[in-house]
Amino acid sequence: MNRMKSLNACTLLACIFILQCNAPVKEQASEFSEISQIDTGKPVSVMMTAYKTTLIADGQDQAKLRIVLIDSTGREIRSAEGTLRLYVEGNATIRTLYGKEIETQTDTSGTEFYPVHVTKGLCEVLFQAGTSPDEIHVEARGDQLWPGAHDIHTISSDFVYMEPTADQLPETTKNVGKMIGADISFLPQQEERGRKFFDNGEERDALQILGDHGLNYIRLRIFMNPENEKGYSPGRGFCGLDHTKGMAKRVKAAGMKLLLNFHYSDTWADPQKQFKPMAWAELDYETLKDTLLLYTRDVILALKNQGTTPDMVQVGNEINHGLLWPDGHIGNPDKLAGLLIAGVKGVEAADPDIPVMMHIALGGQNEESVFWLDNMIARGVRFDVIGLSYYPRWHGTLDDLKYNLTDLVGRYGKPVNVVEYSQFKEPIHEIVFTLPGDMGQGTCIWEPIGWRGGWFDREGNATQDLFDYDALHDKYLSAR
Repeated sequence: MNRMKSLNACTLLACIFILQCNAPVKEQASEFSEISQIDTGKPVSVMMTAYKTTLIADGQDQAKLRIVLIDSTGREIRSAEGTLRLYVEGNATIRTLYGKEIETQTDTSGTEFYPVHVTKGLCEVLFQAGTSPDEIHVEARGDQLWPGAHDIHTISSDFVYMEPTADQLPETTKNVGKMIGADISFLPQQEERGRKFFDNGEERDALQILGDHGLNYIRLRIFMNPENEKGYSPGRGFCGLDHTKGMAKRVKAAGMKLLLNFHYSDTWADPQKQFKPMAWAELDYETLKDTLLLYTRDVILALKNQGTTPDMVQVGNEINHGLLWPDGHIGNPDKLAGLLIAGVKGVEAADPDIPVMMHIALGGQNEESVFWLDNMIARGVRFDVIGLSYYPRWHGTLDDLKYNLTDLVGRYGKPVNVVEYSQFKEPIHEIVFTLPGDMGQGTCIWEPIGWRGGWFDREGNATQDLFDYDALHDKYLSAR
Protein backbone atom coordinates (compact mmCIF):
# COMPACT_ATOMS: atom_id res chain seq x y z
CA MET A 1 0.00 0.00 0.00
CA ASN A 2 1.04 3.62 -0.43
CA ARG A 3 3.39 4.96 2.23
CA MET A 4 2.14 7.80 4.48
CA LYS A 5 4.28 10.62 5.81
CA SER A 6 3.94 12.95 8.76
CA LEU A 7 1.89 16.11 8.33
CA ASN A 8 3.60 19.50 8.24
CA ALA A 9 1.95 22.54 9.79
CA CYS A 10 1.50 25.21 7.16
CA THR A 11 -0.91 28.14 6.93
CA LEU A 12 -1.91 29.25 3.45
CA LEU A 13 -4.11 31.97 1.99
CA ALA A 14 -6.37 30.92 -0.87
CA CYS A 15 -5.51 33.48 -3.54
CA ILE A 16 -7.12 34.32 -6.87
CA PHE A 17 -4.46 32.31 -8.70
CA ILE A 18 -5.45 29.13 -6.88
CA LEU A 19 -9.14 29.67 -7.48
CA GLN A 20 -8.61 30.29 -11.17
CA CYS A 21 -6.09 27.58 -11.90
CA ASN A 22 -7.77 24.90 -9.80
CA ALA A 23 -11.34 25.73 -10.72
CA PRO A 24 -13.56 22.73 -9.92
CA VAL A 25 -15.00 20.66 -12.72
CA LYS A 26 -18.58 19.60 -12.20
CA GLU A 27 -18.81 15.81 -12.27
CA GLN A 28 -21.68 13.93 -13.79
CA ALA A 29 -24.28 12.79 -11.28
CA SER A 30 -23.16 9.63 -9.52
CA GLU A 31 -25.33 6.54 -9.61
CA PHE A 32 -24.02 5.73 -6.14
CA SER A 33 -24.00 9.18 -4.50
CA GLU A 34 -26.42 8.22 -1.74
CA ILE A 35 -24.03 5.49 -0.66
CA SER A 36 -20.62 7.09 -1.17
CA GLN A 37 -21.24 10.83 -0.55
CA ILE A 38 -22.70 13.10 2.10
CA ASP A 39 -23.68 16.78 1.93
CA THR A 40 -21.88 17.94 5.09
CA GLY A 41 -19.54 16.39 7.60
CA LYS A 42 -16.22 16.59 9.38
CA PRO A 43 -13.24 15.84 7.10
CA VAL A 44 -10.76 13.39 8.58
CA SER A 45 -8.79 12.36 5.51
CA VAL A 46 -7.74 13.33 2.01
CA MET A 47 -8.61 10.81 -0.69
CA MET A 48 -6.74 10.99 -3.97
CA THR A 49 -7.17 8.84 -7.06
CA ALA A 50 -4.56 8.81 -9.82
CA TYR A 51 -6.36 7.58 -12.93
CA LYS A 52 -3.09 6.21 -14.27
CA THR A 53 -0.18 5.03 -12.14
CA THR A 54 2.00 3.90 -15.05
CA LEU A 55 2.97 6.67 -17.45
CA ILE A 56 5.47 7.11 -20.27
CA ALA A 57 8.41 9.36 -19.34
CA ASP A 58 8.13 11.51 -22.46
CA GLY A 59 7.38 14.86 -20.82
CA GLN A 60 3.82 14.73 -22.16
CA ASP A 61 1.95 11.75 -20.71
CA GLN A 62 -0.61 12.82 -18.12
CA ALA A 63 -2.89 11.36 -15.47
CA LYS A 64 -5.84 13.07 -13.83
CA LEU A 65 -5.70 13.32 -10.04
CA ARG A 66 -9.09 13.43 -8.31
CA ILE A 67 -8.85 14.80 -4.75
CA VAL A 68 -11.72 14.87 -2.24
CA LEU A 69 -12.15 15.06 1.53
CA ILE A 70 -13.86 12.19 3.35
CA ASP A 71 -15.45 11.68 6.76
CA SER A 72 -14.73 8.90 9.27
CA THR A 73 -17.01 6.47 7.38
CA GLY A 74 -15.19 7.02 4.07
CA ARG A 75 -17.91 9.12 2.46
CA GLU A 76 -16.98 12.08 0.27
CA ILE A 77 -18.15 15.43 1.66
CA ARG A 78 -19.84 17.36 -1.15
CA SER A 79 -19.64 20.74 0.59
CA ALA A 80 -15.97 20.47 1.59
CA GLU A 81 -13.74 23.50 0.96
CA GLY A 82 -10.06 24.03 1.63
CA THR A 83 -6.55 24.46 0.36
CA LEU A 84 -4.29 21.42 0.33
CA ARG A 85 -0.57 20.95 -0.25
CA LEU A 86 0.36 18.56 -3.05
CA TYR A 87 3.92 17.24 -2.71
CA VAL A 88 5.67 15.57 -5.64
CA GLU A 89 8.88 13.61 -5.07
CA GLY A 90 10.36 12.79 -8.46
CA ASN A 91 10.53 13.84 -12.08
CA ALA A 92 7.02 15.22 -12.73
CA THR A 93 4.94 18.38 -12.49
CA ILE A 94 1.36 19.32 -11.60
CA ARG A 95 -0.83 21.27 -14.00
CA THR A 96 -4.38 22.54 -14.09
CA LEU A 97 -6.96 20.70 -16.17
CA TYR A 98 -6.40 23.46 -18.73
CA GLY A 99 -2.70 22.58 -19.05
CA LYS A 100 -1.10 25.43 -17.10
CA GLU A 101 1.65 24.49 -14.67
CA ILE A 102 0.80 25.43 -11.08
CA GLU A 103 3.45 27.51 -9.32
CA THR A 104 4.99 25.89 -6.28
CA GLN A 105 5.23 27.33 -2.78
CA THR A 106 7.45 26.38 0.16
CA ASP A 107 6.31 25.05 3.52
CA THR A 108 7.84 25.79 6.92
CA SER A 109 10.39 22.97 6.47
CA GLY A 110 11.59 24.42 3.16
CA THR A 111 9.92 21.74 1.03
CA GLU A 112 8.19 22.76 -2.18
CA PHE A 113 4.56 21.88 -2.81
CA TYR A 114 1.75 22.72 -5.20
CA PRO A 115 -1.21 24.54 -3.61
CA VAL A 116 -4.52 23.03 -4.75
CA HIS A 117 -8.01 23.98 -3.71
CA VAL A 118 -11.01 21.79 -2.97
CA THR A 119 -14.22 23.59 -3.96
CA LYS A 120 -17.66 22.07 -3.45
CA GLY A 121 -16.05 18.81 -2.46
CA LEU A 122 -13.73 18.30 -5.42
CA CYS A 123 -10.32 19.17 -6.81
CA GLU A 124 -9.02 17.83 -10.13
CA VAL A 125 -5.55 18.50 -11.52
CA LEU A 126 -3.16 16.84 -13.96
CA PHE A 127 0.00 14.93 -13.09
CA GLN A 128 2.46 15.27 -15.97
CA ALA A 129 5.36 12.88 -16.38
CA GLY A 130 8.90 14.13 -16.78
CA THR A 131 11.45 12.89 -19.28
CA SER A 132 13.31 10.28 -17.23
CA PRO A 133 11.87 7.04 -15.80
CA ASP A 134 11.13 7.35 -12.11
CA GLU A 135 9.02 6.15 -9.20
CA ILE A 136 7.25 9.29 -8.04
CA HIS A 137 5.54 9.76 -4.71
CA VAL A 138 2.60 12.15 -4.79
CA GLU A 139 0.94 13.15 -1.52
CA ALA A 140 -1.92 15.54 -0.78
CA ARG A 141 -1.84 16.94 2.75
CA GLY A 142 -4.01 19.21 4.83
CA ASP A 143 -3.64 20.32 8.43
CA GLN A 144 -5.04 17.74 10.85
CA LEU A 145 -6.06 15.45 7.98
CA TRP A 146 -4.73 12.00 7.11
CA PRO A 147 -2.97 12.43 3.74
CA GLY A 148 -3.89 10.83 0.43
CA ALA A 149 -1.04 9.42 -1.62
CA HIS A 150 -0.01 7.49 -4.71
CA ASP A 151 3.24 6.14 -6.12
CA ILE A 152 3.31 6.65 -9.87
CA HIS A 153 5.79 4.79 -12.08
CA THR A 154 7.05 6.46 -15.24
CA ILE A 155 8.73 4.19 -17.76
CA SER A 156 11.05 4.67 -20.72
CA SER A 157 9.72 6.52 -23.76
CA ASP A 158 10.92 3.64 -25.96
CA PHE A 159 8.23 1.38 -24.47
CA VAL A 160 6.60 -0.60 -27.30
CA TYR A 161 2.81 -0.65 -26.96
CA MET A 162 1.27 -3.86 -28.28
CA GLU A 163 -2.38 -4.72 -28.81
CA PRO A 164 -3.78 -8.26 -28.83
CA THR A 165 -5.13 -9.86 -31.98
CA ALA A 166 -8.48 -11.62 -32.08
CA ASP A 167 -6.87 -15.07 -31.83
CA GLN A 168 -5.18 -13.98 -28.58
CA LEU A 169 -8.58 -13.45 -26.96
CA PRO A 170 -10.09 -16.93 -26.75
CA GLU A 171 -13.20 -17.52 -24.68
CA THR A 172 -12.57 -18.83 -21.17
CA THR A 173 -13.69 -22.47 -21.19
CA LYS A 174 -12.53 -23.59 -17.75
CA ASN A 175 -15.15 -23.93 -15.02
CA VAL A 176 -14.62 -20.74 -13.06
CA GLY A 177 -17.87 -20.58 -11.10
CA LYS A 178 -19.39 -17.77 -9.06
CA MET A 179 -17.64 -16.51 -5.95
CA ILE A 180 -18.53 -14.71 -2.76
CA GLY A 181 -15.29 -15.06 -0.87
CA ALA A 182 -12.96 -13.68 1.78
CA ASP A 183 -9.21 -13.50 2.27
CA ILE A 184 -8.64 -14.65 5.85
CA SER A 185 -4.94 -15.47 5.70
CA PHE A 186 -4.39 -13.78 9.09
CA LEU A 187 -6.55 -16.41 10.83
CA PRO A 188 -3.76 -18.72 12.12
CA GLN A 189 -1.97 -15.74 13.66
CA GLN A 190 -5.17 -14.55 15.30
CA GLU A 191 -5.86 -18.00 16.70
CA GLU A 192 -2.31 -18.30 18.07
CA ARG A 193 -3.01 -15.12 20.04
CA GLY A 194 -6.08 -16.77 21.52
CA ARG A 195 -8.82 -15.26 19.41
CA LYS A 196 -12.03 -17.30 19.32
CA PHE A 197 -15.15 -16.96 17.19
CA PHE A 198 -18.81 -17.24 18.13
CA ASP A 199 -22.01 -17.47 16.12
CA ASN A 200 -25.21 -16.87 18.09
CA GLY A 201 -23.28 -17.48 21.29
CA GLU A 202 -21.76 -20.79 20.21
CA GLU A 203 -17.97 -21.08 19.77
CA ARG A 204 -17.18 -22.54 16.37
CA ASP A 205 -14.44 -22.75 13.77
CA ALA A 206 -14.30 -19.42 11.92
CA LEU A 207 -14.37 -21.15 8.53
CA GLN A 208 -17.51 -23.08 9.39
CA ILE A 209 -19.17 -19.84 10.48
CA LEU A 210 -18.29 -18.11 7.22
CA GLY A 211 -19.56 -21.05 5.19
CA ASP A 212 -22.86 -21.00 7.07
CA HIS A 213 -23.33 -17.31 6.25
CA GLY A 214 -23.05 -17.42 2.51
CA LEU A 215 -19.32 -17.61 1.72
CA ASN A 216 -18.28 -20.23 -0.84
CA TYR A 217 -14.62 -19.27 -1.42
CA ILE A 218 -11.55 -18.55 0.73
CA ARG A 219 -8.51 -16.77 -0.64
CA LEU A 220 -5.10 -17.57 0.87
CA ARG A 221 -1.88 -15.70 0.13
CA ILE A 222 1.34 -17.67 0.05
CA PHE A 223 4.87 -16.32 0.54
CA MET A 224 7.90 -18.34 -0.47
CA ASN A 225 10.06 -18.28 2.67
CA PRO A 226 8.28 -15.97 5.12
CA GLU A 227 10.37 -17.35 7.97
CA ASN A 228 13.45 -15.51 6.66
CA GLU A 229 14.89 -12.68 8.74
CA LYS A 230 13.44 -10.12 6.33
CA GLY A 231 10.39 -12.19 5.49
CA TYR A 232 6.78 -11.70 6.46
CA SER A 233 6.97 -13.90 9.56
CA PRO A 234 10.59 -14.28 10.78
CA GLY A 235 11.13 -17.61 12.49
CA ARG A 236 7.43 -18.51 12.36
CA GLY A 237 6.61 -18.90 8.70
CA PHE A 238 2.99 -17.78 8.69
CA CYS A 239 1.57 -17.80 5.15
CA GLY A 240 4.29 -20.20 4.03
CA LEU A 241 3.58 -23.57 2.44
CA ASP A 242 3.08 -25.52 5.68
CA HIS A 243 0.56 -23.05 7.11
CA THR A 244 -1.16 -22.84 3.73
CA LYS A 245 -1.53 -26.61 3.58
CA GLY A 246 -3.11 -26.59 7.02
CA MET A 247 -5.53 -23.81 6.11
CA ALA A 248 -6.39 -25.50 2.80
CA LYS A 249 -7.55 -28.60 4.69
CA ARG A 250 -9.83 -26.44 6.83
CA VAL A 251 -11.22 -24.63 3.78
CA LYS A 252 -12.16 -27.87 2.07
CA ALA A 253 -13.52 -29.38 5.30
CA ALA A 254 -15.84 -26.37 5.58
CA GLY A 255 -17.18 -27.13 2.10
CA MET A 256 -15.65 -24.08 0.44
CA LYS A 257 -13.40 -23.54 -2.56
CA LEU A 258 -9.81 -22.28 -2.46
CA LEU A 259 -8.24 -19.35 -4.35
CA LEU A 260 -4.45 -19.55 -3.99
CA ASN A 261 -2.65 -16.20 -4.27
CA PHE A 262 1.05 -16.41 -5.14
CA HIS A 263 3.00 -13.33 -4.00
CA TYR A 264 6.32 -14.68 -5.36
CA SER A 265 8.13 -13.04 -2.47
CA ASP A 266 9.12 -13.74 1.12
CA THR A 267 6.88 -10.86 2.18
CA TRP A 268 4.11 -8.60 0.90
CA ALA A 269 3.93 -7.94 -2.83
CA ASP A 270 1.74 -5.09 -4.11
CA PRO A 271 1.99 -2.26 -6.66
CA GLN A 272 4.71 -0.48 -4.66
CA LYS A 273 6.86 -3.47 -3.73
CA GLN A 274 7.55 -6.67 -5.58
CA PHE A 275 10.67 -7.98 -3.84
CA LYS A 276 12.28 -11.16 -5.09
CA PRO A 277 12.48 -14.05 -2.60
CA MET A 278 15.89 -14.14 -0.96
CA ALA A 279 16.61 -17.52 -2.56
CA TRP A 280 16.06 -16.07 -6.05
CA ALA A 281 17.89 -12.77 -5.60
CA GLU A 282 20.94 -13.67 -7.69
CA LEU A 283 19.28 -15.72 -10.42
CA ASP A 284 19.69 -14.64 -14.03
CA TYR A 285 16.48 -14.03 -15.97
CA GLU A 286 16.27 -17.39 -17.76
CA THR A 287 16.91 -19.28 -14.54
CA LEU A 288 14.39 -17.07 -12.75
CA LYS A 289 11.68 -18.06 -15.25
CA ASP A 290 12.44 -21.76 -14.89
CA THR A 291 12.54 -21.52 -11.10
CA LEU A 292 9.22 -19.66 -10.96
CA LEU A 293 7.58 -22.34 -13.10
CA LEU A 294 8.85 -25.19 -10.94
CA TYR A 295 7.99 -23.44 -7.66
CA THR A 296 4.44 -22.74 -8.85
CA ARG A 297 4.01 -26.35 -9.97
CA ASP A 298 5.45 -27.82 -6.79
CA VAL A 299 3.29 -25.73 -4.43
CA ILE A 300 0.12 -26.72 -6.26
CA LEU A 301 1.17 -30.38 -6.34
CA ALA A 302 1.81 -30.27 -2.59
CA LEU A 303 -1.76 -29.08 -2.08
CA LYS A 304 -3.15 -31.50 -4.65
CA ASN A 305 -1.38 -34.47 -3.06
CA GLN A 306 -3.16 -33.86 0.24
CA GLY A 307 -6.53 -33.62 -1.45
CA THR A 308 -6.86 -29.82 -1.40
CA THR A 309 -6.32 -28.80 -5.02
CA PRO A 310 -6.83 -25.04 -5.46
CA ASP A 311 -9.99 -24.15 -7.39
CA MET A 312 -8.34 -21.02 -8.82
CA VAL A 313 -4.80 -19.60 -8.79
CA GLN A 314 -3.49 -16.03 -8.94
CA VAL A 315 -0.15 -15.73 -10.71
CA GLY A 316 1.01 -12.74 -8.68
CA ASN A 317 -0.63 -10.17 -6.44
CA GLU A 318 -1.57 -6.67 -7.67
CA ILE A 319 0.91 -6.88 -10.52
CA ASN A 320 0.05 -3.80 -12.58
CA HIS A 321 3.60 -2.54 -11.92
CA GLY A 322 4.99 -6.02 -12.48
CA LEU A 323 6.52 -8.64 -10.20
CA LEU A 324 9.98 -9.90 -9.23
CA TRP A 325 11.59 -6.51 -9.70
CA PRO A 326 13.68 -5.34 -11.44
CA ASP A 327 13.47 -8.10 -14.07
CA GLY A 328 9.68 -8.15 -14.14
CA HIS A 329 8.93 -4.45 -13.77
CA ILE A 330 6.27 -3.08 -16.12
CA GLY A 331 9.03 -1.01 -17.72
CA ASN A 332 10.43 -4.35 -18.98
CA PRO A 333 7.21 -5.67 -20.57
CA ASP A 334 8.76 -8.56 -22.50
CA LYS A 335 10.46 -9.91 -19.39
CA LEU A 336 7.34 -9.39 -17.29
CA ALA A 337 5.30 -11.32 -19.84
CA GLY A 338 7.90 -14.11 -19.83
CA LEU A 339 7.64 -14.48 -16.06
CA LEU A 340 3.84 -14.53 -16.15
CA ILE A 341 3.88 -17.13 -18.92
CA ALA A 342 6.19 -19.26 -16.75
CA GLY A 343 3.78 -18.94 -13.83
CA VAL A 344 0.83 -20.02 -15.97
CA LYS A 345 2.82 -22.98 -17.27
CA GLY A 346 3.57 -23.95 -13.67
CA VAL A 347 -0.14 -24.03 -12.85
CA GLU A 348 -0.88 -26.06 -15.97
CA ALA A 349 1.93 -28.51 -15.21
CA ALA A 350 0.29 -29.28 -11.86
CA ASP A 351 -3.31 -29.32 -13.11
CA PRO A 352 -4.38 -27.95 -16.50
CA ASP A 353 -8.00 -27.56 -15.37
CA ILE A 354 -7.31 -24.92 -12.71
CA PRO A 355 -8.47 -21.43 -13.82
CA VAL A 356 -5.72 -18.78 -13.71
CA MET A 357 -6.32 -15.19 -12.62
CA MET A 358 -4.25 -12.11 -13.39
CA HIS A 359 -4.70 -9.61 -10.55
CA ILE A 360 -4.19 -5.87 -11.05
CA ALA A 361 -4.91 -3.16 -8.46
CA LEU A 362 -6.86 -0.91 -10.81
CA GLY A 363 -10.53 -1.16 -9.89
CA GLY A 364 -11.55 2.20 -11.35
CA GLN A 365 -8.57 3.01 -13.58
CA ASN A 366 -9.77 1.97 -17.00
CA GLU A 367 -7.02 3.43 -19.18
CA GLU A 368 -4.27 1.73 -17.19
CA SER A 369 -6.21 -1.54 -16.97
CA VAL A 370 -6.42 -1.60 -20.76
CA PHE A 371 -2.74 -0.63 -21.05
CA TRP A 372 -1.66 -3.56 -18.87
CA LEU A 373 -3.98 -6.16 -20.33
CA ASP A 374 -3.30 -5.15 -23.94
CA ASN A 375 0.44 -5.36 -23.51
CA MET A 376 0.51 -8.63 -21.58
CA ILE A 377 -2.04 -10.47 -23.73
CA ALA A 378 -0.33 -9.28 -26.91
CA ARG A 379 2.96 -10.64 -25.55
CA GLY A 380 1.50 -14.12 -25.13
CA VAL A 381 0.20 -14.19 -21.53
CA ARG A 382 -2.79 -16.57 -21.35
CA PHE A 383 -5.22 -16.61 -18.43
CA ASP A 384 -8.89 -17.15 -17.60
CA VAL A 385 -10.05 -14.45 -15.18
CA ILE A 386 -9.29 -10.74 -14.73
CA GLY A 387 -8.97 -9.87 -11.03
CA LEU A 388 -9.01 -6.31 -9.69
CA SER A 389 -8.63 -4.63 -6.33
CA TYR A 390 -11.06 -1.87 -5.46
CA TYR A 391 -10.31 0.49 -2.57
CA PRO A 392 -11.86 3.95 -3.06
CA ARG A 393 -8.81 5.59 -1.44
CA TRP A 394 -6.75 4.65 -4.50
CA HIS A 395 -9.05 3.26 -7.16
CA GLY A 396 -11.74 5.84 -7.85
CA THR A 397 -15.49 5.97 -7.42
CA LEU A 398 -18.07 3.21 -7.69
CA ASP A 399 -19.03 4.72 -11.03
CA ASP A 400 -15.41 4.33 -12.15
CA LEU A 401 -15.46 0.70 -11.04
CA LYS A 402 -18.65 -0.06 -12.93
CA TYR A 403 -17.38 1.63 -16.10
CA ASN A 404 -14.05 -0.20 -15.96
CA LEU A 405 -15.50 -3.67 -15.38
CA THR A 406 -18.11 -3.18 -18.09
CA ASP A 407 -15.46 -2.05 -20.57
CA LEU A 408 -13.06 -4.89 -19.75
CA VAL A 409 -15.58 -7.69 -20.25
CA GLY A 410 -16.56 -6.12 -23.56
CA ARG A 411 -12.97 -5.74 -24.75
CA TYR A 412 -11.49 -9.04 -23.66
CA GLY A 413 -14.40 -11.44 -23.22
CA LYS A 414 -12.92 -12.61 -19.93
CA PRO A 415 -14.76 -13.06 -16.63
CA VAL A 416 -13.89 -10.46 -13.99
CA ASN A 417 -13.65 -10.64 -10.23
CA VAL A 418 -13.24 -7.87 -7.63
CA VAL A 419 -10.78 -9.95 -5.71
CA GLU A 420 -10.04 -7.36 -3.02
CA TYR A 421 -12.34 -4.77 -1.46
CA SER A 422 -13.39 -3.61 1.99
CA GLN A 423 -16.06 -0.91 1.60
CA PHE A 424 -19.43 -0.71 -0.14
CA LYS A 425 -20.15 -4.43 -0.16
CA GLU A 426 -23.72 -4.23 -1.47
CA PRO A 427 -23.07 -1.94 -4.49
CA ILE A 428 -19.91 -3.85 -5.38
CA HIS A 429 -21.85 -7.10 -5.54
CA GLU A 430 -24.58 -5.41 -7.55
CA ILE A 431 -22.03 -4.04 -10.03
CA VAL A 432 -20.19 -7.34 -10.45
CA PHE A 433 -23.14 -9.69 -10.67
CA THR A 434 -25.09 -7.55 -13.15
CA LEU A 435 -22.32 -7.09 -15.71
CA PRO A 436 -23.23 -7.73 -19.37
CA GLY A 437 -23.20 -11.35 -20.47
CA ASP A 438 -23.15 -12.59 -16.86
CA MET A 439 -19.36 -12.05 -16.93
CA GLY A 440 -19.02 -10.91 -13.32
CA GLN A 441 -17.62 -13.92 -11.50
CA GLY A 442 -17.72 -12.56 -7.98
CA THR A 443 -15.98 -10.85 -5.11
CA CYS A 444 -13.50 -11.49 -2.33
CA ILE A 445 -13.37 -9.20 0.69
CA TRP A 446 -10.02 -8.40 2.31
CA GLU A 447 -9.41 -9.73 5.86
CA PRO A 448 -12.86 -9.14 7.42
CA ILE A 449 -12.52 -11.32 10.52
CA GLY A 450 -10.29 -9.17 12.72
CA TRP A 451 -12.42 -7.03 15.04
CA ARG A 452 -11.63 -4.02 12.88
CA GLY A 453 -12.74 -5.97 9.83
CA GLY A 454 -16.34 -5.78 10.95
CA TRP A 455 -17.54 -9.39 10.81
CA PHE A 456 -16.72 -10.16 14.46
CA ASP A 457 -16.54 -7.83 17.43
CA ARG A 458 -13.74 -7.59 20.02
CA GLU A 459 -15.11 -10.61 21.85
CA GLY A 460 -15.33 -12.66 18.67
CA ASN A 461 -19.11 -12.52 18.23
CA ALA A 462 -20.43 -12.53 14.66
CA THR A 463 -21.97 -9.18 13.71
CA GLN A 464 -24.64 -7.96 11.33
CA ASP A 465 -21.94 -7.20 8.76
CA LEU A 466 -21.42 -10.96 8.41
CA PHE A 467 -25.11 -11.78 8.56
CA ASP A 468 -25.63 -9.49 5.54
CA TYR A 469 -23.82 -12.08 3.45
CA ASP A 470 -26.69 -14.54 3.91
CA ALA A 471 -28.80 -12.19 1.78
CA LEU A 472 -25.99 -11.64 -0.74
CA HIS A 473 -25.60 -15.40 -1.14
CA ASP A 474 -29.33 -15.86 -1.64
CA LYS A 475 -29.47 -13.05 -4.19
CA TYR A 476 -26.38 -13.82 -6.27
CA LEU A 477 -25.48 -17.48 -5.74
CA SER A 478 -28.57 -19.46 -4.80
CA ALA A 479 -30.59 -18.27 -7.79
CA ARG A 480 -27.86 -19.25 -10.27
